[in-house]
Amino acid sequence: MKHNMSLPFYSDSKRNKNPYRGMVVEVRNNNVDKAIRILKKKMQDDGFFNELRKRECYTSKSEKRRLAKAAGRRREQKENEKRLEEFGF
Repeated sequence: MKHNMSLPFYSDSKRNKNPYRGMVVEVRNNNVDKAIRILKKKMQDDGFFNELRKRECYTSKSEKRRLAKAAGRRREQKENEKRLEEFGF
């Protein structure tokens, strides 16, 4: 059985329009400061800075496991507090 694995067809205008698939921020009225603020906000929402902080130095498997367990405990405590507030138990 033969499989035809062809890529979708894009016209040259669409392909060459933006070869880099990243974030795009428009600069309006030569206001670069506002564009930088918008870019920082987009990057913050995307989790870019958290990823940079994580990749800054090596974390061992045991440290990753410890951090994951601590995050789970925080999530569980938050869920318990929410349930206590909502239902009273």
